[in-house]
Amino acid sequence: MEQIPYKIYLNENEMPTAWYNVRADMKKKPAPLLNPGTGKPMTAEELGHVFCDELVRQELNDTDAYIPIPDEIRAFYKMYRPSPLVRAYCLEEKLQSPAKIYYKFEGNNTSGSHKLNSAIAQAYYAKKQGLRGVTTETGAGQWGTALSMACSYFDLDCLVYMVKVSYEQKPFRREVMRTYGAQVTPSPSNTTAIGRKILEEFPGTGGSLGCAISEAVEAATTREGYRYVLGSVLNQVLLHQSVIGLETKAALDKYGIKPDIIIGCAGGGSNLGGLISPFMGEVLRGEKNYRFIAVEPASCPSLTRGKYAYDFCDTGKVCPLAKMYTLGSGFIPAPNHAGGLRYHGMSSILSELYDQGLLEARSVVQTDVFRAAEAFARVEGILPAPESAHAIKVAIDEAQKCKETGEEKTIVFGLTGTGYFDMVAYEKFHNGEMGDYIPSDEELQKGFDKLPKLN
Repeated sequence: MEQIPYKIYLNENEMPTAWYNVRADMKKKPAPLLNPGTGKPMTAEELGHVFCDELVRQELNDTDAYIPIPDEIRAFYKMYRPSPLVRAYCLEEKLQSPAKIYYKFEGNNTSGSHKLNSAIAQAYYAKKQGLRGVTTETGAGQWGTALSMACSYFDLDCLVYMVKVSYEQKPFRREVMRTYGAQVTPSPSNTTAIGRKILEEFPGTGGSLGCAISEAVEAATTREGYRYVLGSVLNQVLLHQSVIGLETKAALDKYGIKPDIIIGCAGGGSNLGGLISPFMGEVLRGEKNYRFIAVEPASCPSLTRGKYAYDFCDTGKVCPLAKMYTLGSGFIPAPNHAGGLRYHGMSSILSELYDQGLLEARSVVQTDVFRAAEAFARVEGILPAPESAHAIKVAIDEAQKCKETGEEKTIVFGLTGTGYFDMVAYEKFHNGEMGDYIPSDEELQKGFDKLPKLN
């Protein structure tokens, strides 16, 4: 068999021309978003007050397996896509494992992560609709950075509410956003009614993605010519991120490689959903079989310890209700350094797949995550983002299992981005100042007790 290169590159003509919509192949679809006032499924008209019109259509589309990528978006993609699929030969050698390990590297753009795949799409549709600007939230700052880049490209205003603890931990990520013209506000803030209410209820809080979402939605709905955009969780975002999985599958198919295990970090679900969607489609159609593993922080364990129920997508309870694995919209996660994974819920698509037993989930503590990140950086030459390092940790675990059993499994994981703006986290790890917070059952129960009661 031909020697597999270190990096498998597709040429730009092999880049996907359409996004893949996994919902089309799901016999049991994700539950619809509900209007919190009426308890009925949200209509396109209702969603159109918050989101761009075309994005609403994509959000509600459960039937079309493929949705064409507009030429303007593909032209932008070509600046940094197709991204490489890398054979981790050095990591394999270090582990002395018979496993074959590959990672899809999404950090080769200025935003430093996969988030740009959806940011440019959402900015494009906002511009096409004639809007003045968009609002959003960001955790670690990767989504905010990506959206600020996309808005700058299309000359749109960009208002970013950044989770306060990340705003303070990652000042340079904030400055990249400002370089691209974004207005960045630490959340919760005094600039919105919801922010003031949250500060009153939780004085001194470092915030959460749920808080920041509430503020961003309020900012969008009270400004003429603005809409809200989101970097994860929603169906439309997983759709745009399917470009990751489509490229991964094309690269593997090029060399006749079939993965056994596909692993991704999971916060809201954009990276994991994008990576696994085309492979999950094969499983849903009965064509092939794979193991899928979602990896989340033990400090915010929505899949592994959450409830599958309808819940608000935000802390301020202004967003629609989504059926998902959730810790409760009022749950404020500990300030761990994987800011992009500090969300109380999980994508409705991934939640439904997990509930059907098609997806595994594992939670890991952050000191183990950083040990894996450091080990990876030392042999593979890339400093991974803390979020990505969750997937690295479990990929190493699975490779070590192969070493114990002698099985030659093929493992693929998503390396969603780089960690060069996360040096405060690495510093705390190296100084022995990093802890491993795991919420108690009693703490989680407080969030479950406040889940909406639906008739």
